[in-house]
Parts: sequence; structure tokens; C-alpha cells
Amino acid sequence: MNQPELVRMANQIAEFFQPYSEAEAVDGVEAHLRNFWDPRMRAGLIEIFTTQPDQLKPAVQAAIQRLR
Repeated sequence: MNQPELVRMANQIAEFFQPYSEAEAVDGVEAHLRNFWDPRMRAGLIEIFTTQPDQLKPAVQAAIQRLR
């Protein structure tokens, strides 16, 4: 899967959790990435976070730090 698509999907997950508290949003994003994304997708997202973190919403960034 290409990087723009991973960014779009991850940010959509964060948008879904936006009404929740920050902690709940990060928990929700992390759980979704663990449960529904395959390892290659998570690895691609971690690579994006490493090279271009500003493309990802803060809840996604925090969730990725937990996944590492």
C-alpha cells in the first residue's frame, strides 16, 4: 500500500476518535492499528512517522510511539 493511502487511512481513524479524550483517542487508534492493520501496513506507517511525522495527526503519532 502506498504512503499517501496509509496516511489518509490512519488520519481518518484519528478523526473518528476526535470527540473522545486524548487518552481514549490514542488508545482507540492504537487498538485499531494492532487489531486491523497487517504488519506491513504498520511498518509502513512507522516509516512515515520516522521520516515525515507532520503528515500524521497527533493521536496517530502517539499511537505509533506505543507500537514501536
